[in-house]
This record gives sequence, C-alpha cells and structure tokens, in this order.
Amino acid sequence: MAENKTKATTASVSQFIDQVENEQKRNDAKTLVDLFEKLTSEKGKMWGPSIIGFGQYHYKYKSGREGDFMLAGFSPRKTALTLYIMAGFSRYDEYLSKLGKFKTGKSCLYIKKLADIDMNVLESMIMDSIQTIQKKYQ
Repeated sequence: MAENKTKATTASVSQFIDQVENEQKRNDAKTLVDLFEKLTSEKGKMWGPSIIGFGQYHYKYKSGREGDFMLAGFSPRKTALTLYIMAGFSRYDEYLSKLGKFKTGKSCLYIKKLADIDMNVLESMIMDSIQTIQKKYQ
C-alpha cells in the first residue's frame, strides 16, 4: 500500500514562517500558529515542506490503508492562507455563512487574509473539526 506523501518532519516552523515573503501573510501565519496551538494544546510541526500541522491522529480505512496525519493545520501559500479542516465542510454551512470572505476545496479553506474573516467563527469551526476527527478515529 502507498504511504502518505505528507509526513511530520523536524524542520523549524518559525524558520519556515520567517521565509514567507508577504509581511501580511507572515503575520497572519504567526496568529494562526497561536490559535492552532491554543485549540490543540500541541506545538506546530512541519508536515512536508510547506504545511504547519498541529496534533496527530491515526486513521484506518475499510480498505486496510492506515497512517498518521495532522489533526488540523495550515499553509501560508502565495495565493492564500490554506487551512486544513480535516472534517470537511458538509456540516459547516452555519459557520461558513458567518465566516466572511473565503473559498473552499474538499478539506481546504482558502483565505486571503485574516482581516477578511470572523476569527471567532474560524476558531469554532476548527475546534469542531478537531473534535469530530478525534471522535471518529479514537
């Protein structure tokens, strides 16, 4: 079976953030580190070369595939801050209606800058996702 391409590394989160060119994105990344650390009670780790992940869970699918992945995380990409909401978005219509300016992918929330969104709504959504994943994979 194939292994996950994205794994926790020993690379420095602070050095990675310091290399983010856009000052606004760099400051937003520092704010997100503080938020995710508060919500997960875990220090951030680099997952692959560009994702900052917090916490970890072990999954096992009916197919037999299993592995470890971050509970929540984000990446300060050039076009947007990409937040990984591991529970997906099908259950979050109410949160999303109040969040502000964003786009979504399957489990990705794309935000240009934190000033565009309601941080309290974001915090609630991340916490709900963390709890959902913890329950599902305990």
